[in-house]
Amino acid sequence: MERSPTILYVDDDEALVRLIQRGLSRRGYGVEGATTIEDGLARLAKGDIDVVALDHFLATGTGMEFLAAMATTPSRPPVVYVTAADDITVAVEALKAGAADYVPKVVGEDFLELLRRAMDQALRVGRLQRERERAERETREALELAEARLHEMNHRVANSLTLVSAMVRMQASRMTDRTAVAALSQVEARIAAIGGVHRLLYTSGDVKSVDMHNYVTRLITELDETSRRPGLSITAEIPDNIKISTDKAVSVGVLVTELVTNAVKYAYPEAGGEIRVRLRPVAERRIELAVEDDGVGWNGAALAKGTGIGSRLIAAMAMSLGATVRYGDGPGCSVMTAFDI
Repeated sequence: MERSPTILYVDDDEALVRLIQRGLSRRGYGVEGATTIEDGLARLAKGDIDVVALDHFLATGTGMEFLAAMATTPSRPPVVYVTAADDITVAVEALKAGAADYVPKVVGEDFLELLRRAMDQALRVGRLQRERERAERETREALELAEARLHEMNHRVANSLTLVSAMVRMQASRMTDRTAVAALSQVEARIAAIGGVHRLLYTSGDVKSVDMHNYVTRLITELDETSRRPGLSITAEIPDNIKISTDKAVSVGVLVTELVTNAVKYAYPEAGGEIRVRLRPVAERRIELAVEDDGVGWNGAALAKGTGIGSRLIAAMAMSLGATVRYGDGPGCSVMTAFDI
């Protein structure tokens, strides 16, 4: 059985409080009284108060002070402010301070009826507020659960890709055919690029976007360590304020891997040199990726060396970003693509 709504009536006029108790109890309300700010707040802290009727003048202060003290009360009930009949300024200030309604204090049954109507309205407001808070809480909990599961999924995917990468590396170590070893090394690098995105997603608080400074810098470090080319250096110039969605980060990672791997293999056949990776904003919500070297040069028009799989992957990743690949005129090789984030 649903309990009767409980009103806390805060007023230093004890006789009026008793009158209100008798009058509203006949209308299905339970009424409890308090004459001071301290007593009212103490009763409020115990809970089960559905609405507060608050007089302006109290024994130890004003209703405005009571309203201010209620500001830190979790799930505080709605407040009906009781003012002198001709004091509209106080009523306006009370509404600004958080009161749901106000009632002018008049003589006789009119006041009781005005108060009852205001209480009914305040109870409806309070019920809607509690329903909204419950819906917000349930939504927040559902989002937190979804994010936790997404973190776990990214963790598992990253671990699985690490395992696959290790298996590919083990297979390559047992082969003697240089072409096969090189192909498997490229496969391993591609897996590592994708795995790096998932690793960043489960180690950060953001599961929707990837910090490109952290991701690309880490990816370049891994590519530099695995190139095993004396005198060759791979550098990165990545601002620390660029974030893009997960799917686009994967495409960028594969693009960087393919372009850097190609430069490692073909840019400096006789000696070492530098490979530069840049990511920079070129317009609002648009960035450009560039991979450059000072080697033998290639403008994208000549026949691709090797199997051509890398070139097809580069074109596919650029297409997934809604971009096209452009080649500079040299010296060396400069590959650029710009896309929206």
